[in-house]
Amino acid sequence: MTEEKLLNIYHRLFECYGPQHWWPAEEPFEVMVGAVLTQSAAWTNVEKAIGNLREAGALSPEELRQLPLPELASLIFSSGYYNAKALKLKALADYLGEYKDDLNRLFSVGTCQLRRELLTVHGIGEETADSILLYAVNRPIFVVDAYTRRIFSRVGLAPDSDRYTDYQSLFMENLPADVGLFNEYHALLVCLGKNVCRRHPFCQQCCLDGDFCHFSEAS
Repeated sequence: MTEEKLLNIYHRLFECYGPQHWWPAEEPFEVMVGAVLTQSAAWTNVEKAIGNLREAGALSPEELRQLPLPELASLIFSSGYYNAKALKLKALADYLGEYKDDLNRLFSVGTCQLRRELLTVHGIGEETADSILLYAVNRPIFVVDAYTRRIFSRVGLAPDSDRYTDYQSLFMENLPADVGLFNEYHALLVCLGKNVCRRHPFCQQCCLDGDFCHFSEAS
């Protein structure tokens, strides 16, 4: 029942919004950088920061390590919390240096081990680690964010606990372990959460209202 409802919601969202082409990046390291910069930031502002890094020739682990911290912070100013995020990017670059900046070597590590390693890097929490695993490394792991929690609490599929792992298990235990599906599903939830299922939602515009979600009737 849960599997069927999850898939039906996915298909309804896909019919409404179409493919999201996420994550927009030229290569895996750019995805990793973006996963850090997008913390508490709008993607348009992240794109500006990544563009600045690219123009400065600082979009590689080695270049980030060599870049003075104040200069890095100024380049990513648009993403917000730029001083803290500069430290996080430095930590990510240092971690990749342990693999001699060889992403193929990094990506050969098993999913569970790689996730544990990422979580030890300063500034990388569960959502950021899983974004890297799904979008940069192409591992079938579902990314949970605030939009996911909000939407699935309103459609009546929220787990008993608000823990990240419980929300993640909702998807990973009831859907095929498919990178493409997890990629598109998460992106569609972000689209719905940003544009319709907001803190104060536009339920009358929602493609899930009535068939899958009765939040508007309860509010």
